[in-house]
Amino acid sequence: MNQSIIREEGLTEISSLFLLQKKGCDRVNRKRKYRIWILWCLGLDLLVIGCMGYRYLDRRIPDEIHVQKEQEIKLEQILEHPLLTFEDAVSVSGTGSYTIGCSIMGVIPFKEIRVIPSESRSVYVSGSTVGIYMETDGVLIIDTGEILSEEGISREPAKNIVKPGDYIMAFNSQIIHSKRELIEDIRALDGEDVEVEVLRNDKIIPLTLTPVKDVQGAYKLGIWVRDNTQGIGTLTFVDEDGRYGALGHGISDIDTGKLLKIESGALYQAEILGVQKGSNGNPGELAGLIRYDSDRVIGSIKKNGENGIYGNFTGPQDQITLMRMPMAYKQELETGPAQILCCVDGQVSAYDAEIVKIDLNHEDTNKSFVIHVTDQELIDKTGGIVQGMSGSPVIQNEKFAGAVTHVFVQDSTSGYGIFAETMLENSGKNQQ
Repeated sequence: MNQSIIREEGLTEISSLFLLQKKGCDRVNRKRKYRIWILWCLGLDLLVIGCMGYRYLDRRIPDEIHVQKEQEIKLEQILEHPLLTFEDAVSVSGTGSYTIGCSIMGVIPFKEIRVIPSESRSVYVSGSTVGIYMETDGVLIIDTGEILSEEGISREPAKNIVKPGDYIMAFNSQIIHSKRELIEDIRALDGEDVEVEVLRNDKIIPLTLTPVKDVQGAYKLGIWVRDNTQGIGTLTFVDEDGRYGALGHGISDIDTGKLLKIESGALYQAEILGVQKGSNGNPGELAGLIRYDSDRVIGSIKKNGENGIYGNFTGPQDQITLMRMPMAYKQELETGPAQILCCVDGQVSAYDAEIVKIDLNHEDTNKSFVIHVTDQELIDKTGGIVQGMSGSPVIQNEKFAGAVTHVFVQDSTSGYGIFAETMLENSGKNQQ
């Protein structure tokens, strides 16, 4: 009896000891897993911090800079940063430029910077409001739609065949220049399949469409198209060769959001009729009048690019504000006071502003710096930056520093800007 009790007590103690050991092992395993989880989190944090640090340095240090030939400037003085060390040796190219390497804290290789000695440049900055008219290269498809057939059935013959953003370049082997030509060709259809050639992502694609006869007995393809656009913007500058730059950003189709591929266009004199003030959540706009008369043409549009519209300025110069001014290279910009030249009441005026942030190597060149309007007169008139002011020159230290490109939707007093040298580089590439 006593032995049985002792045996049972012994078994109970062993079981309890086993349970304690098991709990202890579970506790150790949990601690080990927790430590591993902590290490993973620390590793991930370090990785994120490292990526953010690299991104910060990459934006702070450009891949390429221009310097004036007559200036003896060390790169370290231009791009000084406590974490970066610049090499003493340079690699010279046949174009007169050279590259210099830099590293993080003298240990981790970072990037090579191309330095291009350039002549100092002056341009005629403007700020005048201009009218814009552009015709597309081909006919732009903005959407497809349904057609009520003569049988009373809704059909969409172009669906999943053409895409918004396609340009119709040919119709049954005939080159298409305008929407009018396309409409005339469609009116002549007799129900047979038609062959169209569209430009999509810079490639010509042949497609076949089957027209549908609607309830009025006319054949239709079920596509919505556009072949031109117009609007108000600001002339930024005219260079000594008569080439201009405006807007600081490209013109995209309002429906597709894609940059318009243009065949031709013109700049016109424009008049400001009123201002819809901007506010937080409402960008506002300039209301203007454009008379599309031949005697009001002031230039041709040769290029609609990501960094603005460009072409040849033809005048008359007495109708447009032009002020000669030296250009500032991007590394010359600094946070602090600046001015915006714009026309909001019939004449170009200079308004006080402040450059609050600069990204020398931003992936979107239209957002290279942030500018904040401080002039109460401009804020009272417009609320800050409004649509139509894109292209307004930014002046700092009596040099042409850049142009306004976008307004912040939630802060109408602030927006993005593009460097002057970026626009001038693009203006030299538009001539054929």
